[in-house]
Amino acid sequence: MSDFATGREALAGVDPLFVDRWSPRALSNEPIDDAALHRIFEAARWAPSAYNEQPWTFYTSTTDTFASYLGMLVEGNQSWAKDAAIIGFLIGKKHLSKNGNDNGTYQLDCGAAWMSMSLQARLEGLYTHAMAGIKRDQVIDTLGLDPAQYSAVMGFTLAKLRAPEQLPAGLQARETPSDRKPLDEIWRR
Repeated sequence: MSDFATGREALAGVDPLFVDRWSPRALSNEPIDDAALHRIFEAARWAPSAYNEQPWTFYTSTTDTFASYLGMLVEGNQSWAKDAAIIGFLIGKKHLSKNGNDNGTYQLDCGAAWMSMSLQARLEGLYTHAMAGIKRDQVIDTLGLDPAQYSAVMGFTLAKLRAPEQLPAGLQARETPSDRKPLDEIWRR
């Protein structure tokens, strides 16, 4: 695990994996081992979902599609994501396969798959960074998906870390793990 999580504290007994996970921008374009990629997305495959729908699909860039994937991010994200090994998109299926009804939990289910893949990435020594700043309509169109059936839930990067000093000056100061709200602010009983 990294040294970056130093100073972030969780209650005793919480696995350090959760605390060590954060979303850096200083990323390396060093290729990622194919076996590690398979393990990362295999972990996502085992995430829970309503009715076992598994309404997620992860699309990841290749050498040939990287520039196209980068172009589907908003400009602010392009400035740092251009250096990542992989840019990806998490696509959610909006309707239940069994009857075509709206799947009111597809985004929650996609989030569970995202967290599973993110934690496995940390176990592999890699980092993920989720992005809301994507061009959703362009993602759906470029991937050839029906917007009535599918939603671009989020974009993400997957990579090894590199030195924060290589980031644009405005992002260097932000390149540190954030703390979390106190437990009593997020849990009521």
